Amino acid sequence: MSAASVRASELVRVHIRWMIRRDLTDVLAAERASFEFSWTEEDFLQCLRQRNCIGMVAEVNERVVGYMIYELHKSRLHLINFAVAPAFRRTGIGAQMVAKLFGKLTSHRRSKITLAVRERNLDAQLFFRALDFKAMRVMRNYYADSGEDAFLMEYHVADEDDDLAPAWTNRIAQYEQN
Repeated sequence: MSAASVRASELVRVHIRWMIRRDLTDVLAAERASFEFSWTEEDFLQCLRQRNCIGMVAEVNERVVGYMIYELHKSRLHLINFAVAPAFRRTGIGAQMVAKLFGKLTSHRRSKITLAVRERNLDAQLFFRALDFKAMRVMRNYYADSGEDAFLMEYHVADEDDDLAPAWTNRIAQYEQN
């Protein structure tokens, strides 16, 4: 399937499944194409060895075209790495992967998803904002590789009782000092 035919469709049918070791070649290719400071194979393996760390891939016609890695915490999921191969972006694959995460949330157990986005990564900021994530604060010097700041973004599951819904304070002026 060519990238042009993928872009022509409004929504690409994707299969999302657990990441396995043989997926790493495609995952690393998407990682390197997506990020200036990309993870190495050892970074992925070290992360996935952690008990609370889950890796998933998105497949189109049995080809890995995206991935996400997230951590399970008591009351939240923390998305630590996420990318779609450049030729498959803007086809709905990323939104389907995030929808998979939304399906893991409940108002009684894990009720939010958090993630850090580089200050210069406007595409990611806009993508997550379109999916109802809110920028909560700036984390100064967050990335060790460049010293770059990050935005902490959060998504909260809607509660059945509106009185218990979180009050958004979308104030980027709240800084986390290191």
